Amino acid sequence: MKSATLPSLRVEPELREAAESVLQEGETLSGFIEASVRETIQRRRVRAEFIARGLASREEAKRTGVYIDADVVHAELAKKLAQARTRLQKKARA
Repeated sequence: MKSATLPSLRVEPELREAAESVLQEGETLSGFIEASVRETIQRRRVRAEFIARGLASREEAKRTGVYIDADVVHAELAKKLAQARTRLQKKARA
């Protein structure tokens, strides 16, 4: 597959300096920018999918009349978070 280019981008010198200041050893500014674009694309796709799932869930709740109380959802999420923290602590000790 042929490679393509992204448009040139003019920025304030301070932004370029800030970007260069966080480069890791051996990392180029071009590589940093490419990684940043890829991460932003992925984050936006995940956000769009999340919103789509939420809207579909809302429609399903309207259709069926079955709703889950927010307190129940929060309690379940808190439980999952506590379990994840416990797993991480055990892993860190190992």
